[in-house]
Amino acid sequence: MTFPERFSEVVVDFPRKKILSDCNGTYSADEVYRTAQFVASEILNYQSYKGERICLLAPAGLAYVAGMLGGMMSGAMVVPLCVEHPTAELDYIISDCGAKIILAHPDFFHLIENSSCAKKKLTFTKPPSEPIAYNWDYPKKSANALLLYTSGTTGKPKGVVHTHASLYAQITCLIEAWGWNENDSILHFLPLHHTHGIINKLFCSLSSGAHCYMIEKFDAQTVWDKMLAHKFSVFMAVPTIYSKMILFWDSSSDDLKSKYSFACASFRLMVSGSSALPISVFQRWEIISGHILLERYGMTETGMILSNSLLGVRIPGFVGKPLPGVEVRFNIDEASTDAMAELEVRGFAVFKEYWNKQTETKKSFTTDGWFKTGDIVSIEADNYKIMGRIATDIIKSGGYKISSLEIETVLLTHKSISECCVLGIQDDVLGE
Repeated sequence: MTFPERFSEVVVDFPRKKILSDCNGTYSADEVYRTAQFVASEILNYQSYKGERICLLAPAGLAYVAGMLGGMMSGAMVVPLCVEHPTAELDYIISDCGAKIILAHPDFFHLIENSSCAKKKLTFTKPPSEPIAYNWDYPKKSANALLLYTSGTTGKPKGVVHTHASLYAQITCLIEAWGWNENDSILHFLPLHHTHGIINKLFCSLSSGAHCYMIEKFDAQTVWDKMLAHKFSVFMAVPTIYSKMILFWDSSSDDLKSKYSFACASFRLMVSGSSALPISVFQRWEIISGHILLERYGMTETGMILSNSLLGVRIPGFVGKPLPGVEVRFNIDEASTDAMAELEVRGFAVFKEYWNKQTETKKSFTTDGWFKTGDIVSIEADNYKIMGRIATDIIKSGGYKISSLEIETVLLTHKSISECCVLGIQDDVLGE
């Protein structure tokens, strides 16, 4: 089943329900679907791009959603670009993926004006009044759907290929685990070129018939004020955003503090992810909002892997247990004294390949088909804790593996430390 087909089920079930808002208005499921059909028909009338790559450069809102869904409906693999990336980085991705067309909103067309790739502007301002008459030939579930580029922590960003099937697995997994439903609403302010913003927030919201209110970027005051003006039920952010929300709350008047904290009462779920959540932030947010943050762990290549429980106990510093449909294994050498090892994962949500990088793809999987995450984890009472990346966060000293992240977590509990970074220094005796 393709993601657009799944979304069409939402259109059938909730055709007039308002599921998307942006700075220009609010749109029903049927309006969003018709606009995506319009984009797909424009692509197919322009040229057949089935199986090809289409880059998308659009602001948060209807233009982005219709570009994403329409691109998939046309049979292409969509490559979302970051509107804040410098031209050189955009050029690298456009060139690396070999895109045949760029769907660009007029506001961002200047960013790609020198690109040799064919371009097409997204110029619509409102949904078409009637459905587009077209004999849609949906891609097979094994077809490529989405190409996301990694953050490039260990070199140049790599293109991660997800099929319609792997997207479907990720979406349905999170809808089940986090209780998404048509009564939910979420404020969306995360970047739209990474898994967190695309899958966890946008696709899960659309697929469950919930309402997604999209703003172009995060601003602490704007987000607090939106929470005052609207009753949202789900909140998702990275630890840095929670820290900035706390700082703004601290600087506000007593009256606003009370109102901001009261606004958190409408939420049923607040989630943190994409990097380790300092325990100090976890504890402070609970005091301010009354919510115990649900921390989870995932990757561009796999979608979400581990999550604290929606209804059960959430332990600070831990990212919970494997999500539905996800298999993990945690292999420790019997001769090792370390209680840490690399996490490996498999399941339908795991990516297909790195784009045009067969060697890197092969190295990333074990001979029996498990994806090697490159992250070191420990486990206590069946709950997982992320200790850091093998190449960058694990210090090997005197025969022991030491987690930089654990040391940082302890340091950040000190009232005089707001930020810190721990790294290993080469040593002739200890190694590091």
